[in-house]
Amino acid sequence: MADADGLRCFGADDPLYRAYHDDEWGRPVRDERGLYERISLEAFQSGLAWITILRKRDNFRAAFANFEPEAVAVFDEDDVARLMADVGIVRNRLKVDATINNARAVLGLRDAGTSLPELVWSHRPDPGRRAPSGWGDVPALTPESTALSKALKREGFRFVGPTTAYAAMQACGLVNDHLAGCVARAATEAAQAAG
Repeated sequence: MADADGLRCFGADDPLYRAYHDDEWGRPVRDERGLYERISLEAFQSGLAWITILRKRDNFRAAFANFEPEAVAVFDEDDVARLMADVGIVRNRLKVDATINNARAVLGLRDAGTSLPELVWSHRPDPGRRAPSGWGDVPALTPESTALSKALKREGFRFVGPTTAYAAMQACGLVNDHLAGCVARAATEAAQAAG
């Protein structure tokens, strides 16, 4: 999708989407809270357009205590009822339950002597992969996302299938799926090399 600044993979027609494309998607996320948020939002996105989630992201952050794992891990049935009544988020009971469960799994990783960043980033594929020339060259899942999905599930995470895991890998900078010629590709490559 081309605009006055050049080719963008997506988001050129919407300022919020454009900012996400240019400044976030594919940039390395290495902190626990950030990874937990991205994994949670990718799960909520399943079956929906990402722009829907992006437009509700501030509401999700408010509803889920800014995705602080310690805070979400103690959510109870009253919190679930509150979330299911919140029109500002996607009200899907399985996804709400998974988000709370996954906060507990994040803490479980810590208790076991590892961290969510260590687990996620240990599944980073070869960063030297060629730039996709079109969306047909971008996979929906990879061997690495399948392995990450299995590893997360072993640690008690839910709603983290291989496709959701790959979307998180894209969002969190483990892969750079900006198309060849995209205005954000080079900046994303530089951020990945530095981070």
